[in-house]
Amino acid sequence: MIYLLEDDSGIRSFVLYALNSSGFEAEGFETPSEFYKAMSAKLPDLLLLDIMLPEEDGITILKKLRAEKATRRLPVIMLTAKTTEFDKVTGLDSGADDYITKPFGAMELISRIKALLRRSYDSADDEISAGGITIFPSRHEVYCCGEKTALTLKEYELLAMLIKNKGEVFSRESLLRKIWGYNFTGESRTVDVHIRTLRSKLGSCGELIETIRGVGYRIGDEPHD
Repeated sequence: MIYLLEDDSGIRSFVLYALNSSGFEAEGFETPSEFYKAMSAKLPDLLLLDIMLPEEDGITILKKLRAEKATRRLPVIMLTAKTTEFDKVTGLDSGADDYITKPFGAMELISRIKALLRRSYDSADDEISAGGITIFPSRHEVYCCGEKTALTLKEYELLAMLIKNKGEVFSRESLLRKIWGYNFTGESRTVDVHIRTLRSKLGSCGELIETIRGVGYRIGDEPHD
């Protein structure tokens, strides 16, 4: 499903006709309030968004979408009459995936939509998660319950190792070898200290990291008792 938020009825009809003729399912909206109502019922696969709109401008809408977990990665193409380089940079820096200036042709629009959807589908697997924790490896970003969480490099690598291997128990020695790159025989508090600070930074999600007494650590999809 593709949503189009465009107040010009002529452009809206043209775009919807082009999309439906190309095999896409599409729905158009004249005002942001209509658009928000539809979003609350069903999220689209892609959004075509005008900038100059009644009630609320497109840039503000885009920023709101990027601030919400459910729509943070929604593919968005700006459709606008604003043609200056500054306008394009503003749109892209606000989170737009592409920027098409009016007037535009149907073939170009469909081609850009297909390209963006391909990129979105290809990157859909570029995330790993456990419970309320989501990691985006390509960007080295961690989100806990939708909130971005800052970690040190070793904390990130430790968390990623555990989540990539959910349910598997790792000994302290194996984590030292895999994360820190050296073997250690004897007593080392390095892993324990990092686990403790990692749990603290993850907040309630830190409960997902389970201590297996006498063995090591593992992570699951639900907090342990």
